[in-house]
Amino acid sequence: MRTAINLLFAGIIALSASNLYAQKNQQKYSWDNLPTAALPTFKTDTVNITQYGAKPNGQTLNTKYINDAILACSRKGGGVVFVPAGLWLTGPIVLQNNVNLHVSRSAILFFTDDFNQFPLVKGNYEGKPQMRNQSPVSGTNLSNIAITGQGVIDGNGDVWRMVKKDALTEPEWKAKLASGGLLSDDGRTWYPSEKTKKAHAMKEPGLITSDKTNIFYNEVKDFLRPTLVNLTHCKKVLIEGVTFQNSPAWGLHLLMSEDLTLKNVTVKNPDYAQNGDGLDLESCKNVLIDGCTFDVGDDGICIKSGKDEEGRKRGMPTENVVIKNSFVYKGHGGFVIGSEMSGGARNIFISDCSFMGTDKGLRFKTARGRGGVVENIYIRNIFMKDIVDEAIYFDMYYYTKPPAKGEKVVAPKVSVETPRFQNFYISNVVCNGAKKGIFVRGLPEMSIKNISITDVHLKSQKAIEIIEAENIDLKNITAISTETKPVVYVENSRNIKLDGLLYSTNSDLLLLVNGERTSEVKLSNTDIKVAKQRVKSENGAKTSAVTFK
Repeated sequence: MRTAINLLFAGIIALSASNLYAQKNQQKYSWDNLPTAALPTFKTDTVNITQYGAKPNGQTLNTKYINDAILACSRKGGGVVFVPAGLWLTGPIVLQNNVNLHVSRSAILFFTDDFNQFPLVKGNYEGKPQMRNQSPVSGTNLSNIAITGQGVIDGNGDVWRMVKKDALTEPEWKAKLASGGLLSDDGRTWYPSEKTKKAHAMKEPGLITSDKTNIFYNEVKDFLRPTLVNLTHCKKVLIEGVTFQNSPAWGLHLLMSEDLTLKNVTVKNPDYAQNGDGLDLESCKNVLIDGCTFDVGDDGICIKSGKDEEGRKRGMPTENVVIKNSFVYKGHGGFVIGSEMSGGARNIFISDCSFMGTDKGLRFKTARGRGGVVENIYIRNIFMKDIVDEAIYFDMYYYTKPPAKGEKVVAPKVSVETPRFQNFYISNVVCNGAKKGIFVRGLPEMSIKNISITDVHLKSQKAIEIIEAENIDLKNITAISTETKPVVYVENSRNIKLDGLLYSTNSDLLLLVNGERTSEVKLSNTDIKVAKQRVKSENGAKTSAVTFK
Protein backbone atom coordinates (compact mmCIF):
# COMPACT_ATOMS: atom_id res chain seq x y z
CA MET A 1 0.00 0.00 0.00
CA ARG A 2 2.76 2.45 0.96
CA THR A 3 4.63 1.62 -2.24
CA ALA A 4 1.52 2.38 -4.29
CA ILE A 5 1.06 5.70 -2.55
CA ASN A 6 4.73 6.65 -2.96
CA LEU A 7 4.53 6.00 -6.70
CA LEU A 8 1.95 8.75 -6.92
CA PHE A 9 4.33 11.54 -5.91
CA ALA A 10 5.94 11.82 -9.34
CA GLY A 11 2.50 12.23 -10.89
CA ILE A 12 1.59 14.89 -8.37
CA ILE A 13 4.76 16.85 -9.13
CA ALA A 14 4.16 16.66 -12.88
CA LEU A 15 0.55 17.76 -12.52
CA SER A 16 1.58 20.69 -10.32
CA ALA A 17 4.24 21.82 -12.79
CA SER A 18 1.70 21.97 -15.61
CA ASN A 19 -0.26 24.57 -13.64
CA LEU A 20 2.72 26.64 -12.49
CA TYR A 21 2.66 29.18 -15.31
CA ALA A 22 -1.07 29.85 -14.94
CA GLN A 23 -0.75 30.28 -11.19
CA LYS A 24 2.07 32.81 -11.56
CA ASN A 25 -0.07 34.91 -13.91
CA GLN A 26 -3.21 34.99 -11.79
CA GLN A 27 -4.15 38.29 -10.23
CA LYS A 28 -4.05 38.18 -6.44
CA TYR A 29 -7.42 38.80 -4.84
CA SER A 30 -8.37 39.14 -1.18
CA TRP A 31 -11.18 40.45 1.01
CA ASP A 32 -9.49 43.85 0.65
CA ASN A 33 -9.12 43.50 -3.10
CA LEU A 34 -12.23 41.77 -4.44
CA PRO A 35 -12.89 40.91 -8.08
CA THR A 36 -15.21 43.28 -9.93
CA ALA A 37 -17.66 42.97 -12.83
CA ALA A 38 -18.14 45.67 -15.46
CA LEU A 39 -21.76 46.80 -15.86
CA PRO A 40 -23.62 47.31 -19.14
CA THR A 41 -25.00 50.71 -20.14
CA PHE A 42 -28.03 51.44 -22.31
CA LYS A 43 -29.61 54.19 -24.31
CA THR A 44 -32.79 55.59 -22.76
CA ASP A 45 -34.82 54.84 -25.91
CA THR A 46 -37.76 52.62 -24.91
CA VAL A 47 -39.85 50.25 -27.01
CA ASN A 48 -43.13 48.85 -25.65
CA ILE A 49 -43.85 45.33 -26.85
CA THR A 50 -47.47 46.37 -27.52
CA GLN A 51 -46.16 48.57 -30.33
CA TYR A 52 -45.34 45.35 -32.18
CA GLY A 53 -48.68 43.65 -31.56
CA ALA A 54 -48.21 41.88 -28.20
CA LYS A 55 -51.38 41.32 -26.20
CA PRO A 56 -51.51 40.61 -22.43
CA ASN A 57 -54.57 38.36 -22.44
CA GLY A 58 -52.83 35.09 -21.53
CA GLN A 59 -54.01 33.48 -24.81
CA THR A 60 -52.28 35.28 -27.66
CA LEU A 61 -48.91 33.71 -28.44
CA ASN A 62 -46.62 36.72 -28.38
CA THR A 63 -43.34 35.10 -29.45
CA LYS A 64 -42.99 37.00 -32.72
CA TYR A 65 -44.10 40.35 -31.30
CA ILE A 66 -41.67 40.28 -28.38
CA ASN A 67 -38.73 39.13 -30.49
CA ASP A 68 -39.53 41.72 -33.16
CA ALA A 69 -39.44 44.45 -30.52
CA ILE A 70 -36.09 43.23 -29.17
CA LEU A 71 -34.53 42.94 -32.63
CA ALA A 72 -35.77 46.35 -33.74
CA CYS A 73 -34.45 47.99 -30.59
CA SER A 74 -31.04 46.39 -31.06
CA ARG A 75 -30.83 47.42 -34.71
CA LYS A 76 -31.42 51.04 -33.72
CA GLY A 77 -28.49 50.95 -31.33
CA GLY A 78 -30.23 49.47 -28.33
CA GLY A 79 -32.24 50.70 -25.39
CA VAL A 80 -35.06 49.32 -23.27
CA VAL A 81 -37.72 46.84 -24.38
CA PHE A 82 -40.60 47.36 -21.96
CA VAL A 83 -42.96 44.58 -20.89
CA PRO A 84 -45.93 46.28 -19.17
CA ALA A 85 -48.31 44.70 -16.64
CA GLY A 86 -50.20 41.69 -17.97
CA LEU A 87 -50.02 37.97 -18.62
CA TRP A 88 -47.89 37.54 -21.73
CA LEU A 89 -48.00 34.05 -23.23
CA THR A 90 -44.95 33.41 -25.37
CA GLY A 91 -42.50 30.96 -26.85
CA PRO A 92 -38.69 31.34 -26.79
CA ILE A 93 -37.34 34.86 -26.42
CA VAL A 94 -33.91 35.64 -27.88
CA LEU A 95 -31.97 38.57 -26.45
CA GLN A 96 -29.95 40.91 -28.67
CA ASN A 97 -26.99 43.25 -28.24
CA ASN A 98 -27.44 46.46 -26.25
CA VAL A 99 -30.98 45.63 -25.11
CA ASN A 100 -32.39 45.77 -21.59
CA LEU A 101 -35.51 43.59 -21.40
CA HIS A 102 -37.47 45.28 -18.61
CA VAL A 103 -40.27 43.19 -17.10
CA SER A 104 -42.37 45.59 -15.06
CA ARG A 105 -44.06 44.81 -11.77
CA SER A 106 -47.33 42.89 -12.32
CA ALA A 107 -45.99 41.61 -15.65
CA ILE A 108 -45.72 37.84 -16.13
CA LEU A 109 -43.87 36.38 -19.08
CA PHE A 110 -45.43 32.91 -19.22
CA PHE A 111 -44.03 30.29 -21.56
CA THR A 112 -46.32 28.08 -23.59
CA ASP A 113 -46.89 24.38 -22.89
CA ASP A 114 -46.65 23.65 -26.62
CA PHE A 115 -43.34 21.81 -26.94
CA ASN A 116 -43.38 22.36 -30.71
CA GLN A 117 -42.65 26.05 -30.11
CA PHE A 118 -39.23 25.10 -28.73
CA PRO A 119 -36.92 23.86 -31.51
CA LEU A 120 -34.02 21.54 -30.79
CA VAL A 121 -30.70 23.39 -30.67
CA LYS A 122 -27.10 22.41 -30.05
CA GLY A 123 -26.16 23.46 -26.54
CA ASN A 124 -24.24 22.46 -23.46
CA TYR A 125 -25.78 20.84 -20.39
CA GLU A 126 -24.21 19.17 -17.37
CA GLY A 127 -20.79 20.00 -18.76
CA LYS A 128 -21.10 18.32 -22.15
CA PRO A 129 -22.33 19.24 -25.65
CA GLN A 130 -25.99 18.27 -25.84
CA MET A 131 -29.07 18.72 -27.93
CA ARG A 132 -31.69 20.59 -25.94
CA ASN A 133 -34.96 22.32 -26.50
CA GLN A 134 -34.32 26.01 -26.97
CA SER A 135 -34.33 27.89 -23.68
CA PRO A 136 -37.30 30.15 -22.97
CA VAL A 137 -34.83 33.04 -22.68
CA SER A 138 -31.48 32.82 -24.44
CA GLY A 139 -28.60 34.75 -25.90
CA THR A 140 -25.31 33.80 -27.55
CA ASN A 141 -22.25 35.91 -28.38
CA LEU A 142 -23.90 39.07 -27.06
CA SER A 143 -22.60 42.09 -25.19
CA ASN A 144 -24.23 44.79 -23.13
CA ILE A 145 -27.49 43.06 -22.25
CA ALA A 146 -29.86 43.01 -19.29
CA ILE A 147 -33.03 41.52 -17.85
CA THR A 148 -34.45 43.90 -15.25
CA GLY A 149 -37.65 44.90 -13.50
CA GLN A 150 -39.81 43.46 -10.74
CA GLY A 151 -41.93 41.15 -12.83
CA VAL A 152 -42.01 37.36 -13.19
CA ILE A 153 -40.57 35.07 -15.86
CA ASP A 154 -42.32 31.69 -15.57
CA GLY A 155 -40.91 28.73 -17.49
CA ASN A 156 -43.99 26.52 -17.05
CA GLY A 157 -41.64 23.76 -15.99
CA ASP A 158 -44.27 21.38 -14.61
CA VAL A 159 -45.40 20.49 -18.10
CA TRP A 160 -41.87 19.37 -18.96
CA ARG A 161 -40.69 17.38 -15.99
CA MET A 162 -41.55 13.87 -14.97
CA VAL A 163 -42.36 13.44 -11.30
CA LYS A 164 -42.67 10.61 -8.81
CA LYS A 165 -45.88 10.10 -6.89
CA ASP A 166 -44.01 10.20 -3.58
CA ALA A 167 -42.94 13.80 -4.28
CA LEU A 168 -46.50 15.11 -4.45
CA THR A 169 -49.49 15.33 -2.16
CA GLU A 170 -52.49 13.19 -3.04
CA PRO A 171 -54.44 16.16 -4.52
CA GLU A 172 -51.36 17.21 -6.52
CA TRP A 173 -50.95 13.67 -7.86
CA LYS A 174 -54.59 13.49 -8.89
CA ALA A 175 -54.30 16.83 -10.65
CA LYS A 176 -51.19 15.62 -12.45
CA LEU A 177 -52.98 12.50 -13.70
CA ALA A 178 -55.92 14.60 -14.85
CA SER A 179 -53.57 16.82 -16.90
CA GLY A 180 -52.74 13.99 -19.31
CA GLY A 181 -49.39 12.28 -19.82
CA LEU A 182 -48.74 8.65 -18.90
CA LEU A 183 -47.39 6.52 -16.06
CA SER A 184 -44.45 4.20 -15.57
CA ASP A 185 -45.15 0.49 -15.53
CA ASP A 186 -45.31 0.47 -11.73
CA GLY A 187 -47.63 3.48 -11.69
CA ARG A 188 -45.28 5.51 -9.47
CA THR A 189 -43.85 8.00 -11.99
CA TRP A 190 -45.73 10.44 -14.23
CA TYR A 191 -44.34 11.35 -17.65
CA PRO A 192 -45.57 14.27 -19.74
CA SER A 193 -45.28 12.29 -23.00
CA GLU A 194 -44.26 9.02 -24.58
CA LYS A 195 -41.05 10.68 -25.81
CA THR A 196 -40.11 11.57 -22.23
CA LYS A 197 -40.79 8.05 -20.99
CA LYS A 198 -38.79 6.48 -23.82
CA ALA A 199 -35.76 8.73 -23.27
CA HIS A 200 -35.77 8.27 -19.51
CA ALA A 201 -34.71 4.65 -20.00
CA MET A 202 -31.64 5.74 -22.02
CA LYS A 203 -28.23 6.96 -20.90
CA GLU A 204 -27.56 10.56 -21.91
CA PRO A 205 -29.95 10.61 -24.88
CA GLY A 206 -29.20 14.28 -25.54
CA LEU A 207 -25.42 13.83 -25.74
CA ILE A 208 -24.19 14.87 -29.17
CA THR A 209 -22.50 11.92 -30.84
CA SER A 210 -21.81 11.05 -34.47
CA ASP A 211 -24.15 8.04 -34.48
CA LYS A 212 -27.28 10.02 -33.57
CA THR A 213 -29.50 11.54 -36.22
CA ASN A 214 -32.07 14.31 -36.19
CA ILE A 215 -34.72 11.59 -36.30
CA PHE A 216 -33.35 10.12 -33.07
CA TYR A 217 -33.26 13.48 -31.26
CA ASN A 218 -36.83 14.21 -32.31
CA GLU A 219 -37.92 10.86 -30.90
CA VAL A 220 -36.62 11.90 -27.45
CA LYS A 221 -37.21 15.64 -27.78
CA ASP A 222 -39.59 16.11 -24.86
CA PHE A 223 -37.05 14.66 -22.44
CA LEU A 224 -34.42 17.27 -23.36
CA ARG A 225 -35.71 19.93 -21.00
CA PRO A 226 -34.33 23.43 -21.48
CA THR A 227 -32.80 25.68 -18.87
CA LEU A 228 -35.04 28.69 -18.23
CA VAL A 229 -32.34 31.25 -19.09
CA ASN A 230 -29.23 30.36 -21.07
CA LEU A 231 -26.59 32.96 -21.86
CA THR A 232 -23.49 31.69 -23.66
CA HIS A 233 -20.37 33.67 -24.59
CA CYS A 234 -21.90 36.91 -23.39
CA LYS A 235 -20.20 39.99 -21.92
CA LYS A 236 -21.46 42.75 -19.65
CA VAL A 237 -24.67 41.22 -18.41
CA LEU A 238 -27.04 42.61 -15.76
CA ILE A 239 -29.91 40.60 -14.28
CA GLU A 240 -31.73 42.58 -11.61
CA GLY A 241 -34.96 42.46 -9.64
CA VAL A 242 -36.79 39.81 -11.66
CA THR A 243 -38.34 36.61 -10.28
CA PHE A 244 -37.58 33.50 -12.34
CA GLN A 245 -39.70 30.48 -11.54
CA ASN A 246 -40.78 27.02 -12.70
CA SER A 247 -37.78 26.29 -14.89
CA PRO A 248 -37.99 23.07 -16.93
CA ALA A 249 -34.39 22.21 -15.88
CA TRP A 250 -31.77 24.57 -14.40
CA GLY A 251 -32.99 28.09 -13.68
CA LEU A 252 -30.23 30.47 -14.77
CA HIS A 253 -27.37 28.93 -16.77
CA LEU A 254 -24.60 31.40 -17.51
CA LEU A 255 -21.97 29.72 -19.66
CA MET A 256 -18.51 30.89 -20.76
CA SER A 257 -19.49 34.50 -20.11
CA GLU A 258 -17.86 37.41 -18.29
CA ASP A 259 -18.70 40.56 -16.41
CA LEU A 260 -21.96 39.30 -14.96
CA THR A 261 -23.99 41.07 -12.28
CA LEU A 262 -27.03 39.56 -10.55
CA LYS A 263 -28.76 41.79 -8.00
CA ASN A 264 -31.94 41.18 -6.03
CA VAL A 265 -32.91 38.25 -8.23
CA THR A 266 -35.29 35.53 -7.01
CA VAL A 267 -35.31 31.98 -8.40
CA LYS A 268 -38.11 29.61 -7.36
CA ASN A 269 -38.72 25.97 -8.26
CA PRO A 270 -40.77 23.21 -6.59
CA ASP A 271 -38.76 21.10 -4.18
CA TYR A 272 -39.45 18.05 -6.37
CA ALA A 273 -37.99 19.71 -9.49
CA GLN A 274 -35.15 17.36 -10.52
CA ASN A 275 -32.22 19.33 -11.95
CA GLY A 276 -34.07 22.42 -10.76
CA ASP A 277 -30.92 24.37 -9.82
CA GLY A 278 -31.23 28.06 -9.05
CA LEU A 279 -28.08 29.50 -10.60
CA ASP A 280 -25.32 27.67 -12.48
CA LEU A 281 -22.19 29.67 -13.26
CA GLU A 282 -20.17 27.60 -15.70
CA SER A 283 -16.74 28.69 -16.94
CA CYS A 284 -17.56 32.33 -16.21
CA LYS A 285 -15.36 35.10 -14.84
CA ASN A 286 -15.80 38.46 -13.16
CA VAL A 287 -19.14 37.90 -11.46
CA LEU A 288 -21.11 39.68 -8.72
CA ILE A 289 -24.14 38.06 -7.06
CA ASP A 290 -25.72 40.36 -4.49
CA GLY A 291 -28.97 40.18 -2.53
CA CYS A 292 -30.44 37.17 -4.36
CA THR A 293 -32.89 34.55 -3.09
CA PHE A 294 -33.14 30.91 -4.15
CA ASP A 295 -35.80 28.35 -3.22
CA VAL A 296 -35.34 25.44 -5.60
CA GLY A 297 -35.35 21.70 -6.22
CA ASP A 298 -31.59 21.16 -6.61
CA ASP A 299 -28.45 23.18 -5.87
CA GLY A 300 -29.03 26.83 -5.02
CA ILE A 301 -25.88 28.68 -6.17
CA CYS A 302 -23.63 26.34 -8.12
CA ILE A 303 -20.16 26.79 -9.64
CA LYS A 304 -19.30 24.58 -12.62
CA SER A 305 -16.68 24.45 -15.40
CA GLY A 306 -17.40 21.47 -17.63
CA LYS A 307 -17.35 17.72 -17.13
CA ASP A 308 -14.49 15.25 -17.53
CA GLU A 309 -12.55 15.34 -20.79
CA GLU A 310 -14.86 17.92 -22.42
CA GLY A 311 -14.37 20.27 -19.49
CA ARG A 312 -10.62 19.81 -19.48
CA LYS A 313 -10.42 20.48 -23.21
CA ARG A 314 -12.40 23.70 -22.73
CA GLY A 315 -9.99 24.67 -19.96
CA MET A 316 -12.05 27.60 -18.68
CA PRO A 317 -12.32 27.86 -14.90
CA THR A 318 -15.05 29.79 -13.17
CA GLU A 319 -13.09 32.55 -11.50
CA ASN A 320 -13.21 35.94 -9.88
CA VAL A 321 -16.64 35.64 -8.30
CA VAL A 322 -18.19 37.57 -5.40
CA ILE A 323 -21.38 36.26 -3.78
CA LYS A 324 -22.94 38.16 -0.87
CA ASN A 325 -26.11 38.99 1.03
CA SER A 326 -28.07 36.08 -0.41
CA PHE A 327 -30.55 33.47 0.89
CA VAL A 328 -31.07 29.86 -0.08
CA TYR A 329 -34.11 28.03 1.25
CA LYS A 330 -34.88 24.55 -0.10
CA GLY A 331 -32.22 23.00 -2.32
CA HIS A 332 -29.64 20.25 -2.41
CA GLY A 333 -26.94 22.71 -1.41
CA GLY A 334 -26.71 26.38 -0.44
CA PHE A 335 -23.39 27.25 -2.05
CA VAL A 336 -22.00 24.47 -4.24
CA ILE A 337 -18.93 23.80 -6.35
CA GLY A 338 -19.16 20.79 -8.68
CA SER A 339 -19.50 18.18 -9.54
CA GLU A 340 -18.82 19.29 -13.13
CA MET A 341 -15.68 21.30 -12.31
CA SER A 342 -13.15 19.83 -14.73
CA GLY A 343 -12.03 23.26 -15.92
CA GLY A 344 -11.37 24.35 -12.34
CA ALA A 345 -12.61 27.13 -10.08
CA ARG A 346 -10.67 29.82 -8.25
CA ASN A 347 -10.83 33.22 -6.61
CA ILE A 348 -14.35 32.87 -5.27
CA PHE A 349 -15.56 34.97 -2.33
CA ILE A 350 -18.84 34.26 -0.55
CA SER A 351 -20.02 36.19 2.49
CA ASP A 352 -23.06 37.15 4.53
CA CYS A 353 -25.34 34.42 3.20
CA SER A 354 -27.98 32.30 4.93
CA PHE A 355 -29.16 28.76 4.17
CA MET A 356 -32.39 27.44 5.66
CA GLY A 357 -33.55 23.88 5.09
CA THR A 358 -31.09 22.96 2.35
CA ASP A 359 -29.87 19.35 2.17
CA LYS A 360 -26.30 20.57 2.60
CA GLY A 361 -24.92 23.99 3.40
CA LEU A 362 -21.47 24.55 1.88
CA ARG A 363 -21.14 21.71 -0.62
CA PHE A 364 -18.00 20.84 -2.60
CA LYS A 365 -18.29 17.70 -4.72
CA THR A 366 -16.26 15.92 -7.37
CA ALA A 367 -15.13 12.44 -8.40
CA ARG A 368 -12.35 10.54 -10.13
CA GLY A 369 -12.34 11.29 -13.84
CA ARG A 370 -13.23 14.97 -13.42
CA GLY A 371 -9.76 16.44 -13.05
CA GLY A 372 -9.66 20.19 -12.45
CA VAL A 373 -8.30 22.28 -9.61
CA VAL A 374 -10.60 24.10 -7.19
CA GLU A 375 -8.59 26.56 -5.13
CA ASN A 376 -8.52 29.94 -3.46
CA ILE A 377 -12.06 29.79 -2.11
CA TYR A 378 -12.86 32.33 0.61
CA ILE A 379 -15.99 32.02 2.74
CA ARG A 380 -17.12 33.99 5.78
CA ASN A 381 -20.24 34.97 7.69
CA ILE A 382 -22.49 32.06 6.72
CA PHE A 383 -25.56 31.28 8.81
CA MET A 384 -27.53 28.03 8.55
CA LYS A 385 -30.59 26.46 10.11
CA ASP A 386 -32.18 23.03 9.78
CA ILE A 387 -29.68 21.56 7.32
CA VAL A 388 -30.76 18.04 6.38
CA ASP A 389 -27.30 16.47 6.03
CA GLU A 390 -23.89 18.20 6.33
CA ALA A 391 -23.29 21.86 7.14
CA ILE A 392 -19.76 21.94 5.63
CA TYR A 393 -19.17 19.18 3.09
CA PHE A 394 -16.19 18.18 0.93
CA ASP A 395 -16.47 14.92 -1.03
CA MET A 396 -14.47 13.40 -3.88
CA TYR A 397 -16.73 10.37 -4.23
CA TYR A 398 -19.73 12.02 -5.86
CA TYR A 399 -21.99 9.27 -7.25
CA THR A 400 -19.23 6.71 -6.69
CA LYS A 401 -18.70 4.21 -3.91
CA PRO A 402 -16.04 5.06 -1.30
CA PRO A 403 -14.00 2.34 0.41
CA ALA A 404 -15.52 0.76 3.47
CA LYS A 405 -14.04 1.66 6.83
CA GLY A 406 -10.69 -0.13 7.12
CA GLU A 407 -10.79 -1.44 3.55
CA LYS A 408 -7.38 -1.71 1.85
CA VAL A 409 -7.33 -0.01 -1.54
CA VAL A 410 -4.79 0.47 -4.30
CA ALA A 411 -4.92 4.09 -5.35
CA PRO A 412 -4.88 4.87 -9.06
CA LYS A 413 -2.03 6.89 -10.49
CA VAL A 414 -2.45 10.66 -10.38
CA SER A 415 -3.29 12.06 -13.82
CA VAL A 416 -5.19 14.87 -15.50
CA GLU A 417 -8.34 13.00 -14.45
CA THR A 418 -7.53 13.46 -10.76
CA PRO A 419 -9.50 16.32 -9.16
CA ARG A 420 -8.03 18.64 -6.55
CA PHE A 421 -9.59 20.68 -3.74
CA GLN A 422 -7.10 22.97 -2.02
CA ASN A 423 -6.72 26.34 -0.33
CA PHE A 424 -10.16 26.93 1.19
CA TYR A 425 -10.55 29.55 3.91
CA ILE A 426 -13.80 29.36 5.87
CA SER A 427 -14.61 31.52 8.90
CA ASN A 428 -17.50 32.63 11.08
CA VAL A 429 -20.05 29.95 10.24
CA VAL A 430 -23.06 29.18 12.44
CA CYS A 431 -25.30 26.14 11.96
CA ASN A 432 -28.18 25.12 14.21
CA GLY A 433 -29.32 21.69 13.13
CA ALA A 434 -27.54 19.25 10.78
CA LYS A 435 -26.80 15.54 10.52
CA LYS A 436 -23.06 16.30 10.43
CA GLY A 437 -21.19 19.47 11.20
CA ILE A 438 -18.00 19.11 9.14
CA PHE A 439 -17.35 16.31 6.64
CA VAL A 440 -14.18 16.06 4.53
CA ARG A 441 -13.44 13.07 2.29
CA GLY A 442 -10.65 13.07 -0.27
CA LEU A 443 -9.07 10.31 -2.35
CA PRO A 444 -6.15 8.04 -1.38
CA GLU A 445 -4.20 9.38 -4.36
CA MET A 446 -5.19 13.02 -3.82
CA SER A 447 -5.96 14.38 -0.40
CA ILE A 448 -8.15 17.38 0.15
CA LYS A 449 -5.58 19.82 1.46
CA ASN A 450 -4.90 23.20 2.94
CA ILE A 451 -8.32 23.81 4.45
CA SER A 452 -8.69 26.44 7.17
CA ILE A 453 -11.95 26.53 9.15
CA THR A 454 -12.12 29.01 12.02
CA ASP A 455 -14.67 30.49 14.40
CA VAL A 456 -17.45 28.02 13.69
CA HIS A 457 -20.45 27.14 15.87
CA LEU A 458 -22.20 23.85 15.03
CA LYS A 459 -25.14 22.01 16.56
CA SER A 460 -25.53 18.66 14.87
CA GLN A 461 -26.07 14.93 15.25
CA LYS A 462 -22.41 14.14 14.48
CA ALA A 463 -19.58 16.64 14.81
CA ILE A 464 -16.49 16.22 12.60
CA GLU A 465 -15.26 13.57 10.12
CA ILE A 466 -11.99 13.91 8.20
CA ILE A 467 -10.94 11.25 5.68
CA GLU A 468 -7.99 11.32 3.24
CA ALA A 469 -7.08 14.92 4.02
CA GLU A 470 -3.90 16.89 4.64
CA ASN A 471 -3.09 20.19 6.32
CA ILE A 472 -6.52 20.76 7.83
CA ASP A 473 -6.58 23.58 10.36
CA LEU A 474 -9.66 23.78 12.60
CA LYS A 475 -9.54 26.66 15.07
CA ASN A 476 -12.10 27.88 17.59
CA ILE A 477 -14.69 25.27 16.66
CA THR A 478 -17.74 24.74 18.84
CA ALA A 479 -19.21 21.38 17.85
CA ILE A 480 -22.14 20.35 20.04
CA SER A 481 -23.37 16.94 18.90
CA THR A 482 -25.83 14.34 20.15
CA GLU A 483 -23.60 11.47 18.99
CA THR A 484 -20.21 11.56 20.67
CA LYS A 485 -18.59 8.24 19.87
CA PRO A 486 -16.47 9.88 18.57
CA VAL A 487 -16.66 13.66 18.48
CA VAL A 488 -13.87 13.79 15.86
CA TYR A 489 -13.11 10.97 13.40
CA VAL A 490 -9.84 11.05 11.41
CA GLU A 491 -8.96 8.44 8.77
CA ASN A 492 -5.74 8.23 6.73
CA SER A 493 -5.07 11.93 7.12
CA ARG A 494 -2.03 14.00 7.97
CA ASN A 495 -1.29 17.21 9.79
CA ILE A 496 -4.72 17.76 11.26
CA LYS A 497 -4.80 20.60 13.77
CA LEU A 498 -7.64 21.23 16.19
CA ASP A 499 -7.06 24.35 18.24
CA GLY A 500 -9.69 25.47 20.72
CA LEU A 501 -12.28 22.73 20.17
CA LEU A 502 -15.36 23.02 22.38
CA TYR A 503 -17.59 19.94 22.40
CA SER A 504 -20.38 18.31 24.40
CA THR A 505 -19.67 17.66 28.07
CA ASN A 506 -19.42 14.00 29.03
CA SER A 507 -18.78 12.89 25.45
CA ASP A 508 -18.04 9.18 25.06
CA LEU A 509 -14.90 9.50 22.89
CA LEU A 510 -13.11 12.65 21.84
CA LEU A 511 -11.07 11.30 18.92
CA LEU A 512 -11.05 8.13 16.85
CA VAL A 513 -8.12 7.69 14.46
CA ASN A 514 -8.30 5.08 11.73
CA GLY A 515 -5.85 3.84 9.09
CA GLU A 516 -2.09 3.32 9.05
CA ARG A 517 -1.47 6.57 7.13
CA THR A 518 -2.95 8.76 9.85
CA SER A 519 -0.29 10.97 11.41
CA GLU A 520 0.31 14.31 13.08
CA VAL A 521 -3.11 14.88 14.60
CA LYS A 522 -2.66 17.73 17.04
CA LEU A 523 -5.13 19.00 19.64
CA SER A 524 -4.41 22.18 21.55
CA ASN A 525 -6.29 24.53 23.84
CA THR A 526 -8.98 21.89 24.22
CA ASP A 527 -10.40 20.55 27.47
CA ILE A 528 -9.86 16.80 27.13
CA LYS A 529 -11.22 16.07 30.60
CA VAL A 530 -14.88 16.47 29.60
CA ALA A 531 -14.64 13.33 27.43
CA LYS A 532 -14.91 9.87 28.98
CA GLN A 533 -12.14 8.63 26.66
CA ARG A 534 -9.56 10.77 24.90
CA VAL A 535 -8.42 8.74 21.89
CA LYS A 536 -8.91 5.35 20.28
CA SER A 537 -7.22 3.83 17.22
CA GLU A 538 -8.33 1.31 14.57
CA ASN A 539 -7.07 -0.47 11.44
CA GLY A 540 -3.37 0.23 11.81
CA ALA A 541 -3.61 3.74 13.22
CA LYS A 542 -1.62 4.48 16.35
CA THR A 543 -2.72 6.54 19.32
CA SER A 544 0.78 8.04 19.24
CA ALA A 545 -0.27 9.80 16.01
CA VAL A 546 -2.27 12.12 18.27
CA THR A 547 -0.66 14.74 20.48
CA PHE A 548 -2.30 16.97 23.08
CA LYS A 549 -1.01 20.38 24.04
